[in-house]
Order: sequence, then structure tokens, then C-alpha cells
Amino acid sequence: MCICTCMDRSQMEKYPLELEIALSAVKKALRVCRRVLDRFVGVRGYSFEKADRSPVTIADFASQAVIMAELLNAFPADAIVGEEDAGLIRKDHGIYDDVVSIVGEECGDFKDNKLSDLIDCGKRPFDPLHRFWTLDPIDGTKGYLAGRQYAVALALMEEGNVRLGVLACPGLEKTPLETGEGGCILFAIRREGTRVMKIDGGDTEPVTRKSFIPLERARLCESVEPSHSAHEIHARILQDLGISAPPLRMDSQAKYGAVALGTADIYLRIPRKKDYREKIWDHAAGTLIIKEAGGQVSDIMGRPLDFSKGEVLEANTGVVATAGGIHAQVISAVKRAIRPC
Repeated sequence: MCICTCMDRSQMEKYPLELEIALSAVKKALRVCRRVLDRFVGVRGYSFEKADRSPVTIADFASQAVIMAELLNAFPADAIVGEEDAGLIRKDHGIYDDVVSIVGEECGDFKDNKLSDLIDCGKRPFDPLHRFWTLDPIDGTKGYLAGRQYAVALALMEEGNVRLGVLACPGLEKTPLETGEGGCILFAIRREGTRVMKIDGGDTEPVTRKSFIPLERARLCESVEPSHSAHEIHARILQDLGISAPPLRMDSQAKYGAVALGTADIYLRIPRKKDYREKIWDHAAGTLIIKEAGGQVSDIMGRPLDFSKGEVLEANTGVVATAGGIHAQVISAVKRAIRPC
């Protein structure tokens, strides 16, 4: 379905084809994720461990493949930077056949090694100052495996800036729509605002978080895994700010969606290691969605996230996202919390 029928013409002035293709690709990826859950949960060989000990599933590979296929068919000259590579499925024909089966239901048959080559398009060299897409086919794989939050995240980059972001959150039920059950898709175009729609399509509605929020009424969201960010430092920041509500713990970039939609007001990601740097696919789409909704995003020192350095946010440490005009106060509290004694 053409997206033009679902929104005001004012929302289509920039990147109309890119938005239509991005939404179509993400919806295909969501269908793939659902099929894998229906078909493979409880089956041995459904999930695996990568070299960095993080999990990956048949759905991660299949989701990346269908998004790659959709984007390259529409924009063959564009580079695409994805999280996954096909090394694992090249080594295991059983895994490869499972991924081919799932992807084939959305994109048709892949013969020989074309599926692996398609997935590996996400690891080709690229110029971060030129136009490219970045995607996380399943952000929050642990959440996906555990039946918690996960997201499919896709962003279009130009000249080191996020121009378009799409964030599909199947478990994020709080939306401005009359019925928000079943998750939502948030999307934003730079300088054109953020909008939300149901997972299965339909009308869209604007999302805004411009109203001032009293700090004492704010709520924090943070990663479920304490290894991903320093929960104990977050707790000190909340105490400093006078926030008494317990943190909302969520997997994936759904945290950005929660702040945009008003389920939460602050997202903190303070790394445990000072030299740890975030990957662009983990933050590009969510950053634009927050900013276009009227919120703010920076690193823990208050610096804008710099997406012009490549796959990694080399110039930044951690992430702070806020809504409601409280960013400066939160950054001040963060600096106090991390200041060496």
C-alpha cells in the first residue's frame, strides 16, 4: 500500500520514495520475525552465539536479508551498513536452508550463495559522509528470544546526518492511536516531525514531546541487561534529580520509542567501560525519532551524537535522550554522577 494514502501531503515533501520503501522493508522484516517465532521456538538450532558472545537467530539473518533486498531493488547505488554478516550461515548448510526458506516466503527463491552475498552487503566499505542506510535487523535479540521488547531499526544517512528513521516495536503498546495493542511503527523525517502507526498499517498520527515535564514526575528507561549500562550510576542520577519512580527496563531501541510516546521521559545508557563506543545502527533511527518529536539526544557529556565517523560513534561516550525540556538538568546530574571522587 502506498504510504501517500495514510498521511498529510506535508509529511511527504522529503524522501517520499525512501519512506515508502523503508516502511515496506521493515514490515516484511516483522513478518519474518513472526514466522521464525511461530516455526522455530523450542527447536534446537534456532539461536546461536556470535564471537562476542551475543546471541543471533535465524530471524536476524532473515530480517537483514529481506530489508537488504527491498532497499537494493529500489536504490541499487546506495550503501547499506547492517549489523549481521553471513559467516555463520556460510559454514552451516542447515542454518542457511532455514534462512532461505523464511526469506523465500517474502522475497522469492535464492539459489547458490546469493542469500549470503546479500546479507554481507551490510559489511562492505562505505563513505560515512555519503548517502547510505544503516540497519539493525533485530535490535534486542535477547528480548526477542525471551518474549520481551525488540525492534527493527532502519535509518537513511546523508552527509553524516540521520535524514529518515523507522523504528518498528512489536511490543510497544503505548501509542497515541485509539487502540495501541499489537505494537507500533514510529518514523521520522528530518525537519518534518515524527509520526506513529499500527504495525499492520493504517492511518498515522503525529508524535510530540515538547511540553515541559517536572523532573520529579519523570520516568527513566534503561536496558534490561546491567552489563549494557551502569544501573547503579543511573540510580545515583535519579536520586540526584529527585525522581522516585522505579526505572522502566526494556530491551532494544524500543526505549527511544518509549520516550517519544510518553511511556518514559529519560533514556540513559552509561557504559561500564570508558572506552566503549556505540554502534550507529543501535541509535540512528531512535535519535531522529526523539529529536523530531521535540526531545533531545546527546552523549553523556552533552555532545550531539556524531554519525560521520563510520560504524562506531567514535566521538561520543554513552547516550542520554530526554523529552520535555529537562535535558540540561539531566546532563548536569550525569556529569556529577560520573565525576571521579
